[in-house]
Amino acid sequence: MNQLSHRAGTAAGTPRADLVVGLGVVVLGLLVLYAAWAIPESPLYAQVGAKAVPYLVGVILVALGIGLSATAAKGGWSHGLEEEMAAPPTNWRALGLLGAGLVVQLALIDWLGFVIAATIQYVLVCSAFGSRRPLRDLLIGILVTLGAYIAFARLLGVNIGAGVLEGII
Repeated sequence: MNQLSHRAGTAAGTPRADLVVGLGVVVLGLLVLYAAWAIPESPLYAQVGAKAVPYLVGVILVALGIGLSATAAKGGWSHGLEEEMAAPPTNWRALGLLGAGLVVQLALIDWLGFVIAATIQYVLVCSAFGSRRPLRDLLIGILVTLGAYIAFARLLGVNIGAGVLEGII
């Protein structure tokens, strides 16, 4: 692609896409701030409560989004990125597998539990990234999610849900 056609394509499309990203980050920050506001106050006296970090993250996201939006309004930032200049076509299969992994996790975690739902999600994500070894991915997923479950449930005392494996682990 010659430089002139690249500039013309960039001037027409990239700042708009950059603005969408910037505004998306602002919206994400506002959602985080709303979620932080909804956290109930702790009855215990503490210098820093449970709301401090979510508020901080929300404020940083809003500020970052405003900065990205301002940069987009001045012409964008992504036009010079190597990935943008030579971007391959969208891999819809990979995006579908990633989306399926998220849906599986949300749909099955209450019923089957963390270990099984996260293992299925892990296998789907590995497949989305091009893995051709589902049995290996399954074994690694089981080991990692089981380790995470044991760390949270047994060591930290945080119940993340064992589901159908409740009596086994």
